[in-house]
This record gives sequence, C-alpha cells and structure tokens, in this order.
Amino acid sequence: MSNNKENYQYRPVLFFTLAYLFTWIFWIPAIFVSENIGALLMIIGLLAPAVVSTVFVLVSGSEALKKDLKNKIVGFYKVKWKNVFLAVVVFAVIVVCSILLSTLFGQSLKQFSFTEAFSFTGVGIGSALITIMLASIIEEVGWKGYCEDSIGNYMTWFWESMIFGAIWSLWHLPLLFIKGTYQAGLMVNPLYVINFFVSAIPLGFIITWVYLVSDRSILACMIFHLFVNFMQEKIAMTPETKCVETIVIIVATVILVILQKDMFFETRHVGRLLNEVSDNREPAE
Repeated sequence: MSNNKENYQYRPVLFFTLAYLFTWIFWIPAIFVSENIGALLMIIGLLAPAVVSTVFVLVSGSEALKKDLKNKIVGFYKVKWKNVFLAVVVFAVIVVCSILLSTLFGQSLKQFSFTEAFSFTGVGIGSALITIMLASIIEEVGWKGYCEDSIGNYMTWFWESMIFGAIWSLWHLPLLFIKGTYQAGLMVNPLYVINFFVSAIPLGFIITWVYLVSDRSILACMIFHLFVNFMQEKIAMTPETKCVETIVIIVATVILVILQKDMFFETRHVGRLLNEVSDNREPAE
C-alpha cells in the first residue's frame, strides 16, 4: 500500500468484525467458567480492540496513520485541559440532576454518597478498581486509535457518534451473562438492560466532543472515561435513577449538539483526517 497519507483507506467493517471476534472469543467462554478464570478472560477480551487497532495501524503501510496514532497517544500538548475539566463538570451535573429528579419517583437523597463496594466482583474489590482503570485506558486506545476515525473519515461526526455509540454498546453484550459483572447485575430487570445499551449512544456523543476539542487526543478521552466509570460505580445511584440519568444525558447531548453544530455536522474533515498529519506543528494554545 502506498505511503501517501491521502491514499490510505480506513477499513471500519473489517476492524469491527475483528474487534468483536477477538473480544467475544474470550468473553463467551467466560460465561461458563468460574469468576476468577472469567475475570482473566474478560481482561484479555478487553484488550482486543486496542490490539486490533494497533495492528491495523502498524500494517497499514501509511506513515501518516502511524504518526497520527503516536501523536494521539503521547501528544500531551494536544489536551485542552479546560475542555476536559468542563466535560467532567458537565457529567457531574448530569449525575446531580439525575438524583434530584429521581426523588420525584420515590428515590432517596441518600444517593448523594459513595458506595462501600463496586457493583461487580471479578476476583475482588481491588481487581474491580483495576478493571475500571483498564477499561478507561485500553478501550480508548482501541476506539480512538483507529475505530472512530475509520467511521468519521467518511461522514459527519454526528452520524459517526450515532453509529459508534450503537456498535460500542452492543460490544458489551456477552457481559450480561458473565457472573460478577456489572452488566450481569442488570439482568434482574429488562428495563435496566435496555437502559444500559441505550445510554451508551448519547454518551458516545459527549466522548466524541471530548476527543475532538482536544485535537483527537486519546489521553483526554481516557481521563473523561475514567471519571465516568468511577462516578457510575461509586456514586450510590439506584438502577432506577440510572434510567433517569439516561434521559438527562440525552437532553445534555441534544444541547451539546446544538451548541457545537458546526463540529458535529461539518464535512471539511471527510476524507481528509490524515491530511494535517504531514506537519509537525503543535496546535496553538
């Protein structure tokens, strides 16, 4: 394949096929084994998108694509810290509003507290925290290292966010049946399960915004993803309140898309994501 950056063709369908395949071949067997072995298989499966993403880049034959991945991972200068902080504050406000609204449906203000334990077990509380950190770091290397750009290169970021959110959501499907996972705990009520999968789509818009306003920085997304995972686990929201939270996230996403209309609907980047990589310039502060 030519090294010309403009000639590289992203392969989103092949990427998602392999990311799903190499995740699920570990996650599906985890359904039938003990929690300890299952936890190991889950971590291995969690690595799959990052591994597939990195392999795609390394064998692409595109120096621009390789340079782009390096810049997104180690280009700390890219991170717009004010925007990351704003995103964290926005999500914290979403959580507060969700809890307050949930009181209209009989939920308690005691949700404004930290839980004593995580909602999933794995091989212990320590491993649950490690899993949250790994998910925040490793998932973003996979999804932002190749995946989102492979879709966004061909369409607006609005439709990219919609498609990615749905695919990212369904990627978690086997976790519903693995003992000790957060998703398995949702199986007590079909509404909780539906809510989990629906909530990932509007959340995907917010993460895409974090990604783009920091010049496609993976580090920015890692920080935000870690904060979201931690808040979802350690704030004592009930499953019912998390259903309310999804509605609040949808409202926040609609407002975000309206305020960032040009970002989500512009087409200037289509087919040109790698064009800017030829320059070694650091973005202006």
